[in-house]
Amino acid sequence: MADKRDYYEVLGVDKGASADEIKKAYRKKAKENHPDLHPDDKACEARFKEVNEAYEVLSDPDKRAKYDQYGFAAFDPNSFQSSADGFGGFADILNDLFGGGFGGFGGFGGGFNTTRNPNAPSRGGSVRTSVTVDFKEAAFGCKKELTVQKVEPCDTCGGTGCEPGTTAEICPECHGSGSVLRTSRTPFGMMQTQDTCSRCGGSGKIIHKPCATCKGKGMVRRNRKIKVDIPAGIDDGQTISLRGLGSAGRNGGPAGDLLVTVGVRNNTEFERDGASVLYELPISIAQAALGAEVEVPTLDGKVKYTVPEGTQSGTVFRLRGKGIPYLQGSGRGDEYITVRVNTPQNLTSEQKELLRRLGESFGDQGLAKKKGLFR
Repeated sequence: MADKRDYYEVLGVDKGASADEIKKAYRKKAKENHPDLHPDDKACEARFKEVNEAYEVLSDPDKRAKYDQYGFAAFDPNSFQSSADGFGGFADILNDLFGGGFGGFGGFGGGFNTTRNPNAPSRGGSVRTSVTVDFKEAAFGCKKELTVQKVEPCDTCGGTGCEPGTTAEICPECHGSGSVLRTSRTPFGMMQTQDTCSRCGGSGKIIHKPCATCKGKGMVRRNRKIKVDIPAGIDDGQTISLRGLGSAGRNGGPAGDLLVTVGVRNNTEFERDGASVLYELPISIAQAALGAEVEVPTLDGKVKYTVPEGTQSGTVFRLRGKGIPYLQGSGRGDEYITVRVNTPQNLTSEQKELLRRLGESFGDQGLAKKKGLFR
């Protein structure tokens, strides 16, 4: 854990930052370091993963509270914060003081057992990857086939780590526990400490003929193609968690999760604000003054819209239900149309004369009246 940067530093926010500030900082950092924008840049890919890891913790109130209290140790299974409450954590503190795993106080008549069975079922690790989708694919959802690398049991040995036809021997030193007890005399009485078994390396078994494919590990890394459903309404930088599609567990333990971070390509027509779609509609002076029926692009195709007479540049109209579907909900947001009145350029002499005469016919009513300085 010593090589990790502080999660707040990774996102560039203060420790007291609000949830919205953390989300905005994450989206900015994720865009800056997205692998699709920096192909073959390993340093950028590493920063992207670091940003996602930081956001996964700081965006969750419970995880953030634990991180603020214990730091990275809150998520380290070998740390005392991850032990059972009470004597379990106290035992691990003593373990740091006296070395080795802490077994029990002989002088106190009893003991604490903090041994972890190396052959007990353990959950597989999570696998992280990313995918980039188009604006409309993010809006309405889509299917993507991804290639991910994950850890799976070795096909040659079936996960045992032994050459086919052979079996592992239970370690005669630790009797399969992976650790040994050592007793020493201290000022407090007889002290028992637990050390990793040096003969089996903590595995609890000795493999005399390791599998040639996995080198005795029982697990190998493989590339797998996985079809992923991208939900409608997903936003740029959000992560999908697919339970059980990560690396395989050991000794019958459950598989980890597949975490897919989604990047959304920019659209030349639309912008997005949450579930709202933003669009700028250019119209002529004549259309703004006289009103006109125009075609407006939406995510569902073009629709006809009547621009009222006398519409000013910057006026915003709303098309209900033409926005982004709500993620994990029902209904859709709205589309907001901002009118931009185009001023004509490169006019002919005849057109300029017509505009002068038109302006003169308006008189003062064609000018926007300004309030006095002290009004």
